[in-house]
Amino acid sequence: MCKSPLHPLLVALPKCEHHMHLEGSLAPSLLFSLAHRNGISLPSPDDDPAFASPDTLLDRYARFTSLDDFLRYYYIGMSALTHAEDFEALAWEYFVRAHADGVVHAEVFFDPQAHTSRGIRYETVVDGFITGCRKAEKEFGMSTKLILCFLRHLPVSEAVSTFDNAKNDLMTGRLAGIGLDSSEKGFPPGAWKVIYDQAQDSNIKRTAHAGEEGPVEYIKEALETLNIERIDHGIRLAEDETLMREVARRNILVTLCPLSNVWLHCVDSVAELPVRTFLDNGVPFSLNSDDPAYFGDHYILDNWCAVQEAFSLTVGEWKNIASTSIKGSWCEDNRKNVMLSTLDGVVDAHAKAR
Repeated sequence: MCKSPLHPLLVALPKCEHHMHLEGSLAPSLLFSLAHRNGISLPSPDDDPAFASPDTLLDRYARFTSLDDFLRYYYIGMSALTHAEDFEALAWEYFVRAHADGVVHAEVFFDPQAHTSRGIRYETVVDGFITGCRKAEKEFGMSTKLILCFLRHLPVSEAVSTFDNAKNDLMTGRLAGIGLDSSEKGFPPGAWKVIYDQAQDSNIKRTAHAGEEGPVEYIKEALETLNIERIDHGIRLAEDETLMREVARRNILVTLCPLSNVWLHCVDSVAELPVRTFLDNGVPFSLNSDDPAYFGDHYILDNWCAVQEAFSLTVGEWKNIASTSIKGSWCEDNRKNVMLSTLDGVVDAHAKAR
């Protein structure tokens, strides 16, 4: 818990999450349980001592050296997911934690290629995740969206096949849009132009990871070549003032993941992130948890608290961040209006309590 006097407000504010990988919420305890249930062999502790127990694996997660170091364990974890019920259980565990942190709307990523490449049917993955989403909507009253991501370390041709397979779900709204994730360095986003052009022609929402470990030029390329409507991570944006002003002018949301950036050594501390720069220059952004099970079990509230500890934001600035997150969501206007009304009520109640 942060020590700021605004902590009760941070807890109460309605939160929208736009950057959270469902596979990245796979806690070691659930990983070991699913692997045992499904007869999946995890690496031997003789080969990697991290896999001696859930606790030793969690300890290894605290010592990631880079994005690619993290991704190695991320993809090993996915191997335990086999049945639709596994994907449902994974989604449900995330939504329980998100609800406890005050999330009222969640737009979550998933990586179908990581599963179809090992023989799991696309439908199994989507059906399981959607069941988890519907359960969260019913039990918690939150709204949810699923965003399909392509893995940039795999051939573009495989992404094309995945897009073709998912096209009906994307066109009908069963899936909310497409994204691009995985290893960034050495994989400039323009290679996926053929998919993003088709998505734009079909009015499918588009986002992409850019400017996390990769250079600011990747952000520019994603905007100009892929015509993305949202920037995931985007911490290098502040290095190009002209591009930053353009993003602000076009009101393109940047989905920051503060603690993830520290855990993967993109920055040394949250204070190095361009939060103040974005606020001062009118760049819209949201604050998100990315892959919380791998990054210290830090879900969205911890990220909000870390930002408050680093920047000492005002009530007005937090209201602006929460409002921007709501307005930048890929949900219907009537849902946004409900969340904005809730936000006003929370801020008013905080003011009266002072």
